[in-house]
Amino acid sequence: MRSYRRHRLLVPVLLCALAVLAARPAAAPGEPGSGTGADTGLSAEVARLYEEAAVATQQYEAGRKEAEEQRAEVQRAEELLDAQRRHIAALHEDLGRIARAQYRSSGGLPVAAHMILADSPDSLMRGQHAFSQADLAVNNAISKNRRAEARLAKDEARAADRWQALERRNTQLAALKADIEQKLETARSQLQGQADAAAAAGACRGAVRLDQPATGFTENDWVAPVETYELSASYGSGGARWSNRHTGQDFAVPIGTPVRAVGAGRVVRVSCGGAFGMEIVLEHAGGYYTQYAHLASLAVDQGEHVSPGQWIGQSGTTGNSTGPHLHFEARITAESGSSVNPVSWLAARGVSL
Repeated sequence: MRSYRRHRLLVPVLLCALAVLAARPAAAPGEPGSGTGADTGLSAEVARLYEEAAVATQQYEAGRKEAEEQRAEVQRAEELLDAQRRHIAALHEDLGRIARAQYRSSGGLPVAAHMILADSPDSLMRGQHAFSQADLAVNNAISKNRRAEARLAKDEARAADRWQALERRNTQLAALKADIEQKLETARSQLQGQADAAAAAGACRGAVRLDQPATGFTENDWVAPVETYELSASYGSGGARWSNRHTGQDFAVPIGTPVRAVGAGRVVRVSCGGAFGMEIVLEHAGGYYTQYAHLASLAVDQGEHVSPGQWIGQSGTTGNSTGPHLHFEARITAESGSSVNPVSWLAARGVSL
């Protein structure tokens, strides 16, 4: 009877708990932890594929270089073989010359003529001996060169086999690289689509945490905002894209490229609307600020402290952007319009772009 009453009391309690859970408000866009599992998975997938593509490219380039070196080895072996064969042919044709070199006292006549014209058994024996010595020298030289030719042929075959194996491996690496790059391109497109939607709504999805690589940087170090890049629009340059001069340095990088904090600092702004699209502003010691704009994802929230080289987001092309790149600024305030030349600013801190 007691057990039955406990079950009757438990049912209303469970119903109340479910009602409370259902009534809890969802995390608002831009609040920490509001990134969906799909967002987190996509950003992490892009970061993972970005690293895999870099490794695959490195392996492919190393394999291609090794194959080229091995092919050059094959060509060198072929050239040595040709030289050895020409030498053997020359030995066959030079029997008379070698015989004369062996028998200096022949008076300039061929050995066979001396044997015919010999006026004594002793002269005949000397002529026969000279001819035998010449023939032996030629045979020894030919035998030696044939052994060398056999060794060279074996080396050539071994080098050719290795070159062919490297070519097969490079074909596989090229296919793997192309597959990774295709997957990365698809993931980048999806990531940028999400970023464009967030920027259009002016509401950030919240920090999407990425697995941070081991950097080895100290708190006093300074680094470039992206690891691999091409510099594009520079500070102070003019053009139809800007109402005034360009206020930062652009780094041409693909969508999804990890963006790094150039130094230790604190996140003072995370926003997703306006001309800069998704952007992050960091405050550094000494009263300077850095801005990272046109991002496709954010990996930090406002108020966080970051370390040099820490991934704080991924590059994109949100806001007023004509293509994938990172817009980087160094400022004396957190606000736009207070920028200084970011290239010289980084150079003063030991970072040469």
